[in-house]
Amino acid sequence: MKINTTTGLLDDCTQRPSPNKDSRPDNTAVDLIVVHSISLPPGQYGDDSIECFFQNSLDKSRHPYFEEIADMQVSSHVLIKRSGEIVQFVPFHERAWHAGQSNFCGRERCNDFSIGIELEGTDCDDFEDMQYHRLAQLVRSLQLAYPQIADNITGHSDIAPGRKTDPGTGFDWKKLHALLKA
Repeated sequence: MKINTTTGLLDDCTQRPSPNKDSRPDNTAVDLIVVHSISLPPGQYGDDSIECFFQNSLDKSRHPYFEEIADMQVSSHVLIKRSGEIVQFVPFHERAWHAGQSNFCGRERCNDFSIGIELEGTDCDDFEDMQYHRLAQLVRSLQLAYPQIADNITGHSDIAPGRKTDPGTGFDWKKLHALLKA
């Protein structure tokens, strides 16, 4: 898995550009990865609802929950589906709107300096082995492209405590760290 550092795009993945992004502040180093989880509607997997949500094209009539969220403007940089397929929405050198009000080690506005990775899942369901393997591959590629990331990998719940709970209890941090060391 390679990242084109000029375009900020991953090779060998589906590109679904999101408008929910902007430029990072000048001279801001990318030095954090934030792991999220999402399913739309909650607890359901396997369709294109997440992609539509991140592209502001979610059909409100498809599910009552969509009426609540359809006007939100959010996106991660990438989504790792339960099958292991990776979909990229925002180039890594741009700021995706994934973290909201957040703080990492005393630094506010984590969107400015982080890369957001969504895993298709819920806060309590287990994630698929393929998702862990693809996440580890992606993290290694990001660490090469953005060496300042080093081991700065955290959950959305850690940078927005009390407001967010993802990736949740179903996410096995030990498994991810073991794959990264392998």
